[in-house]
Formats: sequence, C-alpha cells, structure tokens
Amino acid sequence: MSMNDLLSDMITRLHNGQLAQLAVVRCPASKLLESVLEVLKNEGYIIGYKRETIAKGRDELVIELKYHEGEAVIKEISRVSKPGRRTYNKISKLQRIHNGLGISILSTSHGVMSDFDAHKANVGGEVLCSVF
Repeated sequence: MSMNDLLSDMITRLHNGQLAQLAVVRCPASKLLESVLEVLKNEGYIIGYKRETIAKGRDELVIELKYHEGEAVIKEISRVSKPGRRTYNKISKLQRIHNGLGISILSTSHGVMSDFDAHKANVGGEVLCSVF
C-alpha cells in the first residue's frame, strides 16, 4: 500500500497511541519522519525511536511514547503544511504556539528543526507541524 502523506499518518498514530496509553507506536520509516522524531526527542516529547527492518526493503520506526504522571506529554499535535496546501513562513512571521509552551517543527534549508532553533539560525521554511 502506498501512502501519500507519511507525516500525517505518523501524527495520527502518535495521537491515537497516546489516547490508548500505548508504550510503543510503529509507523513506516522515512528520512523526514526520522528528522521530525529527532526534534520531538530533543524537545522532550517522546522517549526515543529506532529504525527496524521488517522485510527486505521495508523499514519501520518504533517510537517510545512519553507520559508524565499517567498523562501523555503531547497534549496536541497537528499538521500545518499539507500536501494540497503548503505553508511557508519567514522567521519574523512565525507565530508562537500556546504562548511559547509548544513548538513548531520546520523544514528549512538547514534541515528539520524546532522554531526555537530556527530563530537562533535566523531561517524560515515550511511549517510541518505544531506540538503542545
């Protein structure tokens, strides 16, 4: 089965996994998803992830979800830029998520990074998703 939007699929799997209080969620692997997961791990939203080969030429990402006192750490995660409507922002026009408590994940010319890192590097780009 081919999928057009792997990032939306991963976001949905993360959301549903945390609603079901799962410890681990699996999704198809790609370099973009690994970059987004690296940002989520660095910002403390997930415990970690690893890439596993399930068949020749097919890899999966195994994502360890994070909970604090029985509640999911990720309260809200949503896709901003969609395949039908891409959203690009200059760094000066980038809005803060929940008054700075959440993050936006951007795909920039310097790689995938959080909005905080993008401010430090002074680069804008495509806003992939927002997390709170």
